[in-house]
Amino acid sequence: MTDKENKEINNWEKSIIEKLATDSLKERRRARRWGIFFKILTFGYIGIFVYLAFPENLEFNNPDDSKKHIALVKLNGLIAPSQGVAADTVIKGLNKAFSHKGTVAVILKINSPGGSPVQSSYIQKEINRLKNKHAKIPIYTVVGDVCASGGYYVASATDKIFVNESSIVGSIGVLMNGFGFTEALKSLGIERRLITSGEHKDILDPFSPMSDFDEAYAKKLLKNLHTNFIEAVKDGRGDKLSESPEIFSGLFWPGKEAIELGLADEIGNVGYIKREVVGVDKVIDFTETEDPLARIINKLGAVMATTFIQLSNLSIYPKM
Repeated sequence: MTDKENKEINNWEKSIIEKLATDSLKERRRARRWGIFFKILTFGYIGIFVYLAFPENLEFNNPDDSKKHIALVKLNGLIAPSQGVAADTVIKGLNKAFSHKGTVAVILKINSPGGSPVQSSYIQKEINRLKNKHAKIPIYTVVGDVCASGGYYVASATDKIFVNESSIVGSIGVLMNGFGFTEALKSLGIERRLITSGEHKDILDPFSPMSDFDEAYAKKLLKNLHTNFIEAVKDGRGDKLSESPEIFSGLFWPGKEAIELGLADEIGNVGYIKREVVGVDKVIDFTETEDPLARIINKLGAVMATTFIQLSNLSIYPKM
């Protein structure tokens, strides 16, 4: 093979290598550009989602401090720390509502059948504290479909309670319910094996017969809780309450009857309070919403804890 032929072959190989290198570089640049484009697009979608889903958490949506307004806080659903509305969530909203510059009145919009006595008491006590701290700012309750039991516990602390004619109000009482499976175990031929340390550690066990002591102790406990409930309602409503013995019996009434019994004050809603009571048209919602990531983590943690408890209950080791 001549030198000329060798040179041509070398040039051909060199040109092929250069072309492959150039094409590879172009492909990398193209992939990098598309990668940057899709990253920007993804962040854009996330930003739009956050803006549409949680606009109240964005600073540029914060209300104008200089304008007078009515502060609104909503309490919807069961009052419970894990499966409904936690007291801490409502309390945060109330504190923001009262402390916000320009707030002339606070409306607590309640649509709740009740829930935890402790959580309800937390909110009720915080309302009383805020009323004392911000004496010039009234707080009103607006009842939706229902304001019963723990929901009314909270409402009784406010200055006035506005209802709809069809709202359900009352149910001032406490309950403890469950099931007994002793006969079912017998019919299935299952032997109950329970070992405790502590004379009454098995109190109200659903797989054991209820004793006279169990029933008496449970009633005593409920009586104490009911007494606290009654005292809170009397403290909040004062002379507005009628002397009907049925008020604290656990019964509930529609809006108009609730007014007659002194459990509520007037027929009205948020619009009525704006026009006829406060005279301010602007309403700002201060309802505190749980952080989405925290909500997912809390639910995941609750599921894991529940699973662990269920698995641990299968063991024979003593538990407290």
